Amino acid sequence: MDEFKTIETDILILGSGGAGLMAAIHSHDANPDLDITIAVKGLLGKCGCTRMVQGGYNVAIAEGDSIERHFMDSIEGGKWINNQDLSWRLVVEAVNCIAKLENQFGCFFDRNADGTVHQKAFAGQTFDRTVHKGDLTGIEIINRLAEQVWARGINRLEEHRAIAFVRDTSNTQLAGVVLINMRDGSFTFVKAKAVLLGTGGGPTMYRYHTPSGEKTCDGMVMALRQGLTLRDMEMVQFHPTGLLAGMDTRMTGTVLEEGLRGAGGYLLNGDKVRFMQDYDPRGERATRDIVSRAMYEEIRKGKTTPNDGLYISMGHLGAEEMARKFKGMVERCADCGFDLAAGLVEVVPTAHYMMGGLVFNEDCSTDLPGLFAAGEDTGGVHGANRLGGNGVANSTVFGSIAGVSMADYAGDADGFHDPDLTQVGAAIEAALKPFDNPAGDLNVLREDLLTLMWEKVGILRNADDLNAALVRLDELEDRLHKCGIGDQSRTFNLTWHDWINLESQIVVSRAIAHASLARENSRGAHFREDFPQTGDLEKSRFTCVSLKENQMQVATEPVEFTIVRPGQSLIGDDPVAAPGKEF
Repeated sequence: MDEFKTIETDILILGSGGAGLMAAIHSHDANPDLDITIAVKGLLGKCGCTRMVQGGYNVAIAEGDSIERHFMDSIEGGKWINNQDLSWRLVVEAVNCIAKLENQFGCFFDRNADGTVHQKAFAGQTFDRTVHKGDLTGIEIINRLAEQVWARGINRLEEHRAIAFVRDTSNTQLAGVVLINMRDGSFTFVKAKAVLLGTGGGPTMYRYHTPSGEKTCDGMVMALRQGLTLRDMEMVQFHPTGLLAGMDTRMTGTVLEEGLRGAGGYLLNGDKVRFMQDYDPRGERATRDIVSRAMYEEIRKGKTTPNDGLYISMGHLGAEEMARKFKGMVERCADCGFDLAAGLVEVVPTAHYMMGGLVFNEDCSTDLPGLFAAGEDTGGVHGANRLGGNGVANSTVFGSIAGVSMADYAGDADGFHDPDLTQVGAAIEAALKPFDNPAGDLNVLREDLLTLMWEKVGILRNADDLNAALVRLDELEDRLHKCGIGDQSRTFNLTWHDWINLESQIVVSRAIAHASLARENSRGAHFREDFPQTGDLEKSRFTCVSLKENQMQVATEPVEFTIVRPGQSLIGDDPVAAPGKEF
């Protein structure tokens, strides 16, 4: 077995997005005597998807809005497969969380002339409740949270990627995590009493995608390899307006935020004709899944722009006003040669967010004692469709909860658990495997995966395509495991990490395809052309995927309507109130 060093920390946090940073801060504040360490692939405060959030943060704080209304929007948007207790916890705690972000941590959000917090319109919601900092909300939140982490002296393992969870010698408890130090290629085993999985999801296996390049679903794969269950993996959200600037730039696929459509932007086909009213009476303000499918249909009809996409138009709303309200996006588009404020910008639906993920509890614990989870690694909060603005709320709310839960758990622990060293050795051996094979072309493999997932497991699905995709994914996995890397140095060997990235992406792609095949109806982000009907909402089920001897196991379970049932509402003339919930 290759050598590795061992370090100990009471709490290990994997990931430094909104979930990870909030968890670190809240763990420290709950018990300052604990040793807390954040491990992150990049640099703390400079990587991850929360930093890329443009739109904003949904929270019911305005007169006329309510947490019940926010909850119903989330459940109806999620097409009734949400874990309702998790969704309720989200909308309730978001109120406290946004106040803490602003008043305690120093986030500066836009305000109205009367001094109240400004909230803008996002699609799929019955109230304008999205708090924001222009169109650079994520940068504001992450900058302030990073300052709080630095001020508390929390340990950092930067440019360290996690590759495996390790159980203790009794095989019943998490003992720690194996990581690669990307700077020199050495291995570290981190013993921890509590671990947070906050690495984020990121559907980067699609041709057009929004997440940052380091997001390759590593955490989900680590959970699968421990026999844990992922739910709702078929629910991959496509954002309607990804920038389309040609295939020779990574700017293609990056988000032009939903606030553009909320503000009144038009979507035009290649003939420069509006089309959304033909698909939904809400037009451009329909939910993301509906708009993405409508756009995909227009593209399939051949009504496309020079780069085979569509257009977004904002000029009718006033160029100066658009340049002021959407400064970040106007500048980004200008860098690519587009005039967002006054002209037309080419766009395409782009894979944006994974509603599915690890099954977890309200206190962020999981079925593996010692492992906690929060953010996009988890499933159940959003159901079949995440409302724009609920994502960063999810990360920060459940990151906060996880931080307190882990502090309690680690504080009560008797000590560290002895790891099963055979698991450590197996993880290191698997990571070094590509050095033993003859060099191959990872770029060809990556391109094949991107094309396969976009064409066969994308916005519109059917059984023939999904079955074909599963066969192809097995072939890609076999090709990858025979493909080596030329450079034998481990020091910042990006090709090595690209290999590991591809392995994670293929495993999660298989989970997506299997779950998509199992759901023989159309809900939210998942649309089956061969099963276009929604199905009986009262008999709603959610998919469960696990891994056993590298074979995907798929099952479904009934949704528990713990707060409200289809046809009922918490708002209106005769609202329903569920036992045990405070309204």
